[in-house]
Amino acid sequence: MFDRKSDYAQNKREKDAIVYIGVTGPVLLTRATFTSEDEFMKWKLWSDSDYHATEKTGRSYYDNSLPLVDEFLDFIAAVPSVEDALFYKLAESEAEAERARICAVLMVQIRGCLTHKQFCRLWLLCVEGMSVETIAVAEGVSHQNVSKSILKARKKLQKNFGI
Repeated sequence: MFDRKSDYAQNKREKDAIVYIGVTGPVLLTRATFTSEDEFMKWKLWSDSDYHATEKTGRSYYDNSLPLVDEFLDFIAAVPSVEDALFYKLAESEAEAERARICAVLMVQIRGCLTHKQFCRLWLLCVEGMSVETIAVAEGVSHQNVSKSILKARKKLQKNFGI
């Protein structure tokens, strides 16, 4: 993998200067710094080959490994760890348990304010998805009786729970 910010890359990019890495950072030695063009070319070739050799020595490790580029890091971040997956599952199961507990409490309260017939008819209509006519036929009563019963049940629920 080629590092565009390496000393070698910076030195190669500057055709008319030698990049010298000092304590305070990179320093440019331009052609004007040298007494002649031959002296500049001699030191430029030497710095290029020295930086290249230095870069090659530490490169064998990186040539045989997987680079941690942004796309790879994004992929890793998208996959939750085993611990995260476990915590998510525990949180979901706790949320589901809490929801089930709340539903059970509400069902007890609803059953307490409705008659058995009202509760059954409302259950068949809302949960089972049966029509008023189908409920009337199944119970052997008139459509009007079932409709009035469900209407009274809804009014009771609205009065007691504001639903």
